[in-house]
Amino acid sequence: MSESQGPRRHRPALIVLTLVAASACLGLAYWQWTRFESASGTFQNLGYALQWPAFAIAVIYAYRRFVVLENDPEEQAKLDPSRHGDTEIPADLLPQRPTMPSADAVLDDLAGTGDSPEDDMAGYNAYLKQLNESHRPDRKPT
Repeated sequence: MSESQGPRRHRPALIVLTLVAASACLGLAYWQWTRFESASGTFQNLGYALQWPAFAIAVIYAYRRFVVLENDPEEQAKLDPSRHGDTEIPADLLPQRPTMPSADAVLDDLAGTGDSPEDDMAGYNAYLKQLNESHRPDRKPT
């Protein structure tokens, strides 16, 4: 799109589409209203009868907004995100992520203490064996 203001363009197909969509919405509103007034009508039909005109208004508003944005460079400039610049989030706004040591750091710590995972597992198994034996004194070892 150019920055210069050119002649207003009329788009007959878009105008027809807008009128057809708005007319369809109003027709559906009338249909729901007659359903509401019939013997089998419910309040749901009344709700739709009141909702369809709002859709027709929304279609007309969207067309009007499209035309204004297309023809008015000032309106286009208002919507340009580069005009406002970057938005920076303060550093203290978000919570800090918890830090977790890497696998290499954990292995280095284990190697530095002289304990290996196998030694820890053997000690834990011995502890469980001792607990099991103390819990069942009547059982003879085989």
